[in-house]
Amino acid sequence: MIDPLHGPIHGGRGQGEGVAWRRDLCGLSGDDGAVRLDHVSYAVARDSFVSTVQWIGSALGAGFIDGGVHPRFGTRNFILPLSGGTYVEVVTTLDHPAADRAPFGQAVARRAAEGGGWLGWVVSVDDIAPVEARLGRTSAAGHRVRPDGFDLRWKQIGLLELLEDPQLPYFLQWLVPIEERPSADPRTSTTIHGVSIAGDASSIAEFLGEPADHPLDQIDVTWVDDEEPGLVSVEFATAHGPVTI
Repeated sequence: MIDPLHGPIHGGRGQGEGVAWRRDLCGLSGDDGAVRLDHVSYAVARDSFVSTVQWIGSALGAGFIDGGVHPRFGTRNFILPLSGGTYVEVVTTLDHPAADRAPFGQAVARRAAEGGGWLGWVVSVDDIAPVEARLGRTSAAGHRVRPDGFDLRWKQIGLLELLEDPQLPYFLQWLVPIEERPSADPRTSTTIHGVSIAGDASSIAEFLGEPADHPLDQIDVTWVDDEEPGLVSVEFATAHGPVTI
């Protein structure tokens, strides 16, 4: 896996041989309603936060915007809205007790301590209640105040499972109008073309509550062998050709 600007990416999970097929991350009917790929998240330590934002933005042909602080999770992010209704998040922890208490803060801190890299992938649903029922607990409320003062609010669930098994996504339900969501205003024509995941397709399908033979669609999903499960790489289709991070 190569950093398009600086050579090998620090802390990246290795990528082995895999099998790819089309799966729908952007619109799927199931027990939980429409399941969509919402965003992919890249976690880094505070001292490499700015430089990581700069090189990923340069590689993808657009600048990130300041997303703001997640006060309940002890984290902050920069985001890059892409075409196709998704976005990339670069996230780091704050020097705040919430980062040690909240599952999301813990997950970010752990990935940063490993050298930084892809934290995971996130799916959005219209109604998170069926997911809560399947996992046997309620979702956590999240919010961050954007630099323009808008309070972006959502519910999320699945971080405890992500901490135990990094191949799994987590779920969120936005509580704001679609025009206010992070993916609403693309800053580039770049789209997510595919993802490579080290893990087990049937486990992910069971977690999503979808059939194992078609848990996801519309982007390329490659299952790879690796010592550690999780999101290994993301392939982007840019105006200048494919870029894999």
